[in-house]
Amino acid sequence: MSESPKAYIPVAPPRQPLPLFQLILVGLQHVLLMYGGAIAVPLIIGQAAGLSREEVAFLINADLLVAGVATIIQSFGIGPVGIRMPVMMGASFAAVGSMVAMAGMPGVGLQGIFGATIAAGFFGMLIAPFMSKVVRFFPPLVTGTVITSIGLSLFPVAVNWAGGGHEAETFGSPIYLMVAGLVLAVILLINRFMRGFWVNVSVLVGMGLGYILAGSIGMVDLSGLAQAPWLQVVTPLHFGMPTFSLAPILSMCLVVVIIFVESTGMFLALGKVTDREVTPGMLRRGLLCDAGASFVAGFFNTFTHSSFAQNIGLVQMTGVRCRYVTVVAGALLIGLSLLPKAAYLIASIPPAVLGGASIAMFGMVTATGIKILQEADISDRRNQLLVAVSVGFGLIPVVKPEFFAQMPQWMEPITHSGIAMATLSALVLNVLFNILGGADRAAHNDACHQH
Repeated sequence: MSESPKAYIPVAPPRQPLPLFQLILVGLQHVLLMYGGAIAVPLIIGQAAGLSREEVAFLINADLLVAGVATIIQSFGIGPVGIRMPVMMGASFAAVGSMVAMAGMPGVGLQGIFGATIAAGFFGMLIAPFMSKVVRFFPPLVTGTVITSIGLSLFPVAVNWAGGGHEAETFGSPIYLMVAGLVLAVILLINRFMRGFWVNVSVLVGMGLGYILAGSIGMVDLSGLAQAPWLQVVTPLHFGMPTFSLAPILSMCLVVVIIFVESTGMFLALGKVTDREVTPGMLRRGLLCDAGASFVAGFFNTFTHSSFAQNIGLVQMTGVRCRYVTVVAGALLIGLSLLPKAAYLIASIPPAVLGGASIAMFGMVTATGIKILQEADISDRRNQLLVAVSVGFGLIPVVKPEFFAQMPQWMEPITHSGIAMATLSALVLNVLFNILGGADRAAHNDACHQH
């Protein structure tokens, strides 16, 4: 690699510690960015299971608690668990399709979902040491392709938010675009004209100003805030004892394998952003934390957990690569799980505000992937084909979600995940072109040189 990644990041050396106040502010940015995704899964499953508003709120707080604890363990590390990098954890979307189906199955329901989550988490802890050995199959060609696909698969989410969100009556209204544009403009201007601390919190400042503007024009909905309790402690087994059925367990075990594939790509992406080599041992600790969080989540009334890809963009955007930032963010999530009113305020951030910030951050993920691809022999026609086909596969669930509608339901965790599709395609094609076809390629190159 001809240039150090530090040249592209606006602040000082990697993993540099920050003062506590700055740690809190940058950690809050991570919470604000992942909060919408963190609460989306319990919202969807709660509605599918026919829960009351109070029960759905409890599901959300349970998810925040487990996400906070898992984030701290993943970032700080405890014994053999935790990758010790700035990683945010939360409920995984990979399992949503399967869990919605389970919620309507006779004899399964919510207790069956929790039971399948516990069993799948235990299964994940058993296979994590073996999965960690696949890191050698992720050279810069594969890693760069996967990271590029992660950014591209996230970008439609940012655009949807910027236009007002799925529930907007007038999607794309100039008022939504104005708010999103203001947030993006503030972030860009801070990164252009300011240094140090202000760059670190540019996303928070942009979202704060966007929230104030949105509130002044009536876009912030605080109805129900007064009824929310000040304090609520999440208790295990709130919905009763988990139940265990074979079909849901097998489905969730497949989900855990897909989560491992996604997390492997995300950990390697984060390693590139933080200028740190992700070793098989680190990967094993990270995957063990993913699986362990899912195992515990089933007892604490929530679902399979994984690392959040969107926060990689924030690490790259701010240049703050100290793992204690996400440790603080995890503590904030735990605090929010105990304070429903505070969680309610963060949940009231309009999608347009999130969209303005996400356009920059999700785009940064894609830019990181393109930069990593420069380390590979991208002039080679086979490598170009690998990137082209894999990025194309990764965009299928984004461009046409119903493309695989006629495929078996057990394949949904793969076919509905652009990250999983791109990762599997890049892995298979790299084996085909560069590992199994290595001798043929060497002979071809020698013939070309002689000619």
